[in-house]
Amino acid sequence: MKSTARRQSYGAKGAPYAFLIPATILFALFFALPIGYALWLSFRKVKVSGLGLGSGARKEVWAGLENYTDALTDSELLHGTLRVLGYGCIVVPVMLGLALLFALMLDSEKVRLAPFTRLAIFLPYAIPGVVAALLWGFLYLPDVSPFYFVLDRLGLPQPDLLDGGPLYLALSNIAVWGGTGFNMIVIYTSLQAIPAEVYEAAKLDGATPTQIALRIKIPMVAPSLVLTFFFSVIATLQMFNEPTTLKPLTNSVSTTWSPLMKVYRDAFGEGDLHSAAAQAVIIAVATLLLSFGFLRAANRRQKQEAAR
Repeated sequence: MKSTARRQSYGAKGAPYAFLIPATILFALFFALPIGYALWLSFRKVKVSGLGLGSGARKEVWAGLENYTDALTDSELLHGTLRVLGYGCIVVPVMLGLALLFALMLDSEKVRLAPFTRLAIFLPYAIPGVVAALLWGFLYLPDVSPFYFVLDRLGLPQPDLLDGGPLYLALSNIAVWGGTGFNMIVIYTSLQAIPAEVYEAAKLDGATPTQIALRIKIPMVAPSLVLTFFFSVIATLQMFNEPTTLKPLTNSVSTTWSPLMKVYRDAFGEGDLHSAAAQAVIIAVATLLLSFGFLRAANRRQKQEAAR
């Protein structure tokens, strides 16, 4: 009896670990292993002997931190990072501002057709990023865009959205159009979780709908705003689909317009996997540090406000 009870106890204790085995295997194969391989590649390089012809003329050797030093001093990677930062300064505040505004409007008591409106705002997020970039790319082209046709008929100026400074606005518009719906759903879900008694007490105190939104709703959904900001920053740093898709339509987008585009070009265009791996590791570490720093600052601020 004791041995049976002991086996049952061991089985009950080991059951959670058995359920974790499939997830652990998938994590190791598709996350940990690729990261480890990228790290291994980043510390090596190809050494060419003579003309690089024949067997043994090209061999892989240990490079130490050489790839990282070259990446950190690469002007193309630096310029791509600055472009992405400028792009993010446009996308993140506009997208989160619209998401918060739409969520507050849908949470209003006077809103009509809320399910349809919510679906209409969220629907662009369901469209793949490459498809969305292609759709907007054709709308940006003067020869095929209906917008340019209307502007021409009205005698209004026709700006080239795929050249120079307007390119940032064109790329930002694609990201805002596609990402606002997802962030809106996150914020709207948090608004729905606020107890109705809070609103009733505010109304009894004479608060207007605008005051309720500014003084109650927005402060209470602050954790959701932090979460959406966190996701938006990561998505901005991983920018790749939009400029890559628009590149055939304009000469203003180079193969190194964003850091990930440069990694892709070096790895698959020039065949330098080792340098590309080092750049990818640097981007991943920078994203991790930036995200960790932001979350720590947000948590510290929440603790200070709770202490008050």
